[in-house]
Amino acid sequence: MKFPIFAVILLVPGRSLTPTSSTCLNISQRFLVFLTKYSSSTTTQCLKMKSLSEWSFTQPNLLTHFNIDPVRENFVRRVTGCVFSRVTPTHLKAELQLVSVSQDVLKNLLDLDPHEEMNPSFANFLAGNQLLPGSEPLAHRYGGYQFGYWAGQLGDGRAITIGEYVNSKGTRWELQLKGAGKTPYSRNGDGRAVLRSSIREFLCSEAMDALGIPTSRAAAVVVSKDMVVRDQFYNGRMKYEPAAVVLRLAPTWFRIGSLEILAKEQEKLNLKQVVDFTIEHYMPTVERENYVKFFETVVEQSSALVAKWMAHGFTHGVLNTDNMSLLSITIDYGPFGFLDSYNPSFVPNHSDDEGRYSYLNQPKIFKWNLACLADALQPLLSAEEQKQTADIINRFDEIYLEQFMSIFRRKLGLSQPAKDEVGLIQLLLDIMQQRRADFTQTFRQLGDIHLDNIELSEEHWALHSVSNHGRFNEFIGVYQASLKETQTSEEERHRIMNSVNPQYVLRNWMAESAIRQAEKGDFHLTNLLLKVLRKPYEKDDEAEALGFSKPPPDWACSLRVSCSS
Repeated sequence: MKFPIFAVILLVPGRSLTPTSSTCLNISQRFLVFLTKYSSSTTTQCLKMKSLSEWSFTQPNLLTHFNIDPVRENFVRRVTGCVFSRVTPTHLKAELQLVSVSQDVLKNLLDLDPHEEMNPSFANFLAGNQLLPGSEPLAHRYGGYQFGYWAGQLGDGRAITIGEYVNSKGTRWELQLKGAGKTPYSRNGDGRAVLRSSIREFLCSEAMDALGIPTSRAAAVVVSKDMVVRDQFYNGRMKYEPAAVVLRLAPTWFRIGSLEILAKEQEKLNLKQVVDFTIEHYMPTVERENYVKFFETVVEQSSALVAKWMAHGFTHGVLNTDNMSLLSITIDYGPFGFLDSYNPSFVPNHSDDEGRYSYLNQPKIFKWNLACLADALQPLLSAEEQKQTADIINRFDEIYLEQFMSIFRRKLGLSQPAKDEVGLIQLLLDIMQQRRADFTQTFRQLGDIHLDNIELSEEHWALHSVSNHGRFNEFIGVYQASLKETQTSEEERHRIMNSVNPQYVLRNWMAESAIRQAEKGDFHLTNLLLKVLRKPYEKDDEAEALGFSKPPPDWACSLRVSCSS
């Protein structure tokens, strides 16, 4: 069995918008709830909220300062000498329905009055049918290594950046519509996204943020009765699916592939401009044109990100260089999956036949991708600086191990490092793998029991499997010795563990249940999941009744997800 901390080696390169009496009643009820919820103590905050008619994108748009494709026509082609192409979202023509909205994003990131989700213009905005003042739609040109092979020009094939917004807190966000139509980078696609992939990205973006994992955010999902044809598992079985659009946000959407295409096409000035922009706006500790420090920062932040993924059992599924952010945030949610039973070889992506992007492989893939980033930076580096970046890559294992241990130490409730902590974590994961114990609930339930008098009830279903292992008592002994060494009390252990081990994660069967319901026009489960996953450490009565913290249903093991969206 390969332990994740040692798995690092460098490879070689809603709602219908047609008003009804029930809709009007629902609006009235929501308004009363709003008045009750927002007391006088938050009046000042509410006054800052803008209506859709008052809201506009920030000007000037910093992205328009980059070289932009001089060809204004929107057709698929090879693009050179630029960072962006101007595009226009393609309107959805059929009836729109609002599937779900993240109130947190609307209020706290976009300064937008939450009532605006009831505004018919809001759905048109989400669909790309109505552009708000200051919008300058752009599609980003980038390349990337896909499954280890250079794929050439890729780019925003279904995502359109419609503008940037600097909110009342001074935070800059780039807004994208994913599924808003064709761009020059759509290749053989139609530029659309479907409901199933849109719900998955929306829910997982918001769930990851609530878990404290750096991520892009998602404001809302809208679905249309416009239909698109998809071959979900690339087996020739085409079917019609409803088109949908996600409004998603990130501080910047620049990724490793953003630099790779420029380096390979020998566009040094464009390359320098993108890196300088990232340093200036997002890396305050990095001096101007200090590209080695820029690289070191990306490596350190990326190692922290993948350590958090591993600690929560998250597997991205398609970790190509074009899907890896320069800001080390999780982006481009596709065939992802959270672990059910602890299986280090878990591969959520139906298309990943060789298991390149398995759960266990993620740290070494990060390292491989960061080596590609170092290659892309070479035109900006002296010979000595190139050696320095190589040294940084060689330290990745050490940097990652430190991050991994820091998180897993807290997952076991240790208040500080312990002498035998590596062996302790290794032993528990070995037991979990051999017993196929549930990853999330084993840690969560371990934080609920008393180690000096272990009594397992029916609720401790995950611990029942590990407690029957021949080395479980050995694990408890080492565990108690580590707690004593670090002077961690039972009360403190419980507090630490329950603050880092969630009760709920977005398991694929839960997302699939919401999708099946939504495809019938019912968005209740999608919205319930959003509510539950925004507070993943708190028990929710409705979630418990639906089995969200119970063993996955038998049909969950047969689920498959793919890159098809």
